[in-house]
Amino acid sequence: MLTALTIILIGFALGMRHATDPDHVVAVTTIVSKQQNIRQAALIGILWGMGHTLTIFVVGAAIILFRVSIPPRLGLTMELMVGLMLVLLGVLSLTGILQRITGWVRSPRANADGSLAMNGGGKGLGPFQTCRPLLVGIVHGLAGSSAVALLVLTTIRNPYAATAYLVVFGAGTVAGMMLITATIALPFAYTANRFAGWNRGMGAFSGLASLIFGGFLTYQIGFVNGLFTNHPHWTPQ
Repeated sequence: MLTALTIILIGFALGMRHATDPDHVVAVTTIVSKQQNIRQAALIGILWGMGHTLTIFVVGAAIILFRVSIPPRLGLTMELMVGLMLVLLGVLSLTGILQRITGWVRSPRANADGSLAMNGGGKGLGPFQTCRPLLVGIVHGLAGSSAVALLVLTTIRNPYAATAYLVVFGAGTVAGMMLITATIALPFAYTANRFAGWNRGMGAFSGLASLIFGGFLTYQIGFVNGLFTNHPHWTPQ
């Protein structure tokens, strides 16, 4: 019993630690940079964690239970998706397209002066705001699932216990990302109405950071690790 409890606690703690990986933090910072509601920011973190856990469990369980082997080119491709997604998030954030998409998805109504106002008054997340962190989490889960599964296999010999560990790990990731997104949203929420210039500057910085970091990852995976060459080499991480 003590051993099982220890494994659960370690798995949960490692899941929370996993949520703090730089590419994860950069992605969710870009997503919540326009968020003025701390609760909604925490919900975004939960949705990201759920998407991440889904692919970690599905791909990880396949590796553990059926001994599925991920070829280097496929593994690098899954990691490349993270880099490209960060570039896309950065571009959309810097150009303001994310805000326009959010506005378009929420059914607009006309003000008395003929301008458009969004229904809902900012209450709750719209369909796009809900699907976006889920999708981003799924992509990140694909990139990290192999490393997590292989790590579990080296420490837990029972395949069913190892699969259950993935769920505990995922729960820790959800909890960790919920705390991270709520914390990141604090300065954005505080400056939204008090220091509009600072708020816009932080939003632009988060978008630029996502663009640069995503570009770096894309170059690293494509050329340094050889995805775009005839000799790819991949170490799950």
